[in-house]
Amino acid sequence: MCGIVGYIGKREAYPILIKGLRRLEYRGYDSAGVALLNSEGSLNVYKTKGKVDNLVEFCNDKDVSGSVGIAHTRWATHGEPSSLNAHPHYSQSKNLAIIHNGIIENYADLKTKLQAKGIVFMSDTDTEVIVQMVEYIMDKKNLDVLTAVQLTLHQVIGAYAIAIIDKRVPNQIIAARKQSPLVVGIGKNEFFLGSDASPIVEYTDKVVYLEDGNIAVLRLGEELKVVDILSHNLSPEIQTVDISLGQLEKGGYPHFMLKEIFEQPECLTNCMRGRVNVDSDNVVLSAVIDYKQQLLGADRFIIVACGTSWHAGLIGKQLIESFCRIPVEVEYASEFRYRNPVITNKDVVVAISQSGETADTLAAVKLAREKGAFIYGICNAIGSSIPRATHTGSYIHVGPEIGVASTKAFTGQVTVLTMLALALGKEKGTISDEEYKKVVAGLYEIPEKMKEVLKLNDRVAELSKIFTYAHNFLYLGRGYSYPVALEGALKLKEISYIHAEGYPAAEMKHGPIALIDSDMPVVVVATHNAMYEKVLSNIQEVKARKGKVIALVTKGDDTISRIADEVIELPDTIECLEPLLATIPLQMLAYHVAVCKGKNVDQPRNLAKSVTVE
Repeated sequence: MCGIVGYIGKREAYPILIKGLRRLEYRGYDSAGVALLNSEGSLNVYKTKGKVDNLVEFCNDKDVSGSVGIAHTRWATHGEPSSLNAHPHYSQSKNLAIIHNGIIENYADLKTKLQAKGIVFMSDTDTEVIVQMVEYIMDKKNLDVLTAVQLTLHQVIGAYAIAIIDKRVPNQIIAARKQSPLVVGIGKNEFFLGSDASPIVEYTDKVVYLEDGNIAVLRLGEELKVVDILSHNLSPEIQTVDISLGQLEKGGYPHFMLKEIFEQPECLTNCMRGRVNVDSDNVVLSAVIDYKQQLLGADRFIIVACGTSWHAGLIGKQLIESFCRIPVEVEYASEFRYRNPVITNKDVVVAISQSGETADTLAAVKLAREKGAFIYGICNAIGSSIPRATHTGSYIHVGPEIGVASTKAFTGQVTVLTMLALALGKEKGTISDEEYKKVVAGLYEIPEKMKEVLKLNDRVAELSKIFTYAHNFLYLGRGYSYPVALEGALKLKEISYIHAEGYPAAEMKHGPIALIDSDMPVVVVATHNAMYEKVLSNIQEVKARKGKVIALVTKGDDTISRIADEVIELPDTIECLEPLLATIPLQMLAYHVAVCKGKNVDQPRNLAKSVTVE
């Protein structure tokens, strides 16, 4: 949520900032703005409601010169989406400008105190409180902007990533973070800022991921300075970003989502590289080797996640319980953190997050860690907050995911959970050697089988045209396929705005069957596994009520194929690996229905890729 970009150097800042905002559009936003310091000492702020394109159009006849600037895409929290509430925000004198990602929880009290001192506010946002307080402290105590920022942050309660410029100090940007990501890019006599590395990698691969409580001082002609709120000098670690520019472009596809669907075979190959050996008979995870005692000694695993990652966790639960015989609970991180959960030092908490910045999941990690649990992170974004807050973990290595609706991250998470369950099961001796080798070999074959599934894209595209009329969808599955049904329904909701629900197939009779009629498409994952006969019965119950059935079946099926209205055939694989194949047609179905309806596939309304506030 929200995107921050900054630049200070010798180049013109505006083109860099606009390109950076476009790189961050995937985060979700409703307004955009830019603040520029030019050589004449002017601080110009331009902002508009709507997309970055609206901002560019608005700036066409404006002075956008200057080699220092900050820019922002806003996802509304306090104050409706509007040009007035868009960032950046001026201070009262218009000497300072600020951008902010996060929520200031005590903004109302601070605003009341500042208004009592004669400060006039121009917006409804919580963000403006910060810049007005910084200026008030500077004027009242005759302090520099860095010290005033530190004193202000002493009084602020909440989460923030901020960047501030002062037109009286034109060679400096001050940036700070707490519970909201912020990255500094280090170039030659120039610095870059970003909510993540995507706006930066075109210019430099050297970055510093700011830690909670860090304040960065970016000054022309000087080394990066990082201090804390008490002015202690810190020594930040400069890291090399392994993201290519090509990963951030559409590469000829009409949308990032379709590109990322088609990237999945390569992504899972990368995910398994160095972990599944070339003979496809063994899995090695360094985290299991290094922390064997903590993982094998656990009485219970608790998986905490949100959204798509929670669905992956449901599959992980079945895998770990089946292969390792360890009880597993799967929790919504947003509920887990507020219900005073019972956690002990014999628990392993597995935190799953694509971005590694999900606010609720990060808070759940901190809570569990305080109670003595061992924390294992599964993330995609290297250097993000959750991997830094955990004891150990595994990256999924699927590359940047730009489309808001997660695709390759989901299959990457399921792949890592499969490898984790296999590695732990082997160490515990709770999986037979025969089954272990069979599943490892099957996992190794998944990327090639995914390529077969992707050949169905044109078929699914044609199928989608039939069902764009629908106002509701029902998705059914059992066992390992139940979370796939949930994920398929979520994808359709996210990008086509069609109401959809996922259910265990047997639960259909406990309520949802009342909804089924000739206008209700029912998507059923009905591959040939242990639940096949039971799912077949569920399909017959749907057909008896004139429901339209779209069935995902194993290639060669000649029973369901005669009953269902539409059939999508999948390559045969081991039951526990079926989610990796079955989810792809459901991703494609959601995508093509949304395209047929003319929706913004990559940036669906009201949604954000990285949910960094509650």
